[in-house]
Amino acid sequence: MTPSLLLSFIGLCVLLSLTPGPDSFLVLRFSIVDARPGIAAAVGSALGGLVWAVVVAAGVAALLEQSATAYRALKVVGGIYLVYLGIRALMDLRKRRAQTDAEFDSGTRATGAKAGAPSIRSAFTAGVVSCLFNPKVGLFYLAVLPQFLTEVTFLNTLALGAVECTIAAVEMVLLALLASRAMAFLRSPKVRDRLEQTSAGILTALGLGTAASAA
Repeated sequence: MTPSLLLSFIGLCVLLSLTPGPDSFLVLRFSIVDARPGIAAAVGSALGGLVWAVVVAAGVAALLEQSATAYRALKVVGGIYLVYLGIRALMDLRKRRAQTDAEFDSGTRATGAKAGAPSIRSAFTAGVVSCLFNPKVGLFYLAVLPQFLTEVTFLNTLALGAVECTIAAVEMVLLALLASRAMAFLRSPKVRDRLEQTSAGILTALGLGTAASAA
């Protein structure tokens, strides 16, 4: 792998990381109340990508490219999981509304929001699972990584996969921090609730679209 090819690959990864996808919306969803779950989801998604890189480096991902049934099944499962996350987000919002009085002052409201934030473990798990059940990640590695390698070996392929995962993780962590920081200025409960509803709706729509495209 030459330095010029590596720089070209890094440039491509940076551009792709700026394109919104299911993982980005997932990170936004978890970052609305607190940055830490959003960062956990970002790290989980990056870890899921690294697993795909290992799978591709081992040559197993070629089976997905050759088996339409396996590809569709993975897409359906991934789509259903995104729908589940969207519905659960809406249910959590409804539950928090029922537990919090609308007349709370801003300080008490903020404390209640932190208490109702999703756990770091659940956010991390959601990031991992969402990425693992997205076969496009594996097919991307399968199609793109060899183009930037002068010699296709397990270690070289895995190294490029690790580079892509690192860039994606940095971008999503920054996204989580920015989203959480923005929410610090948007103290209005109505604004926050609307954003949570929107992010949950986007996740649900992405899940339905993913599952439907498998047909």
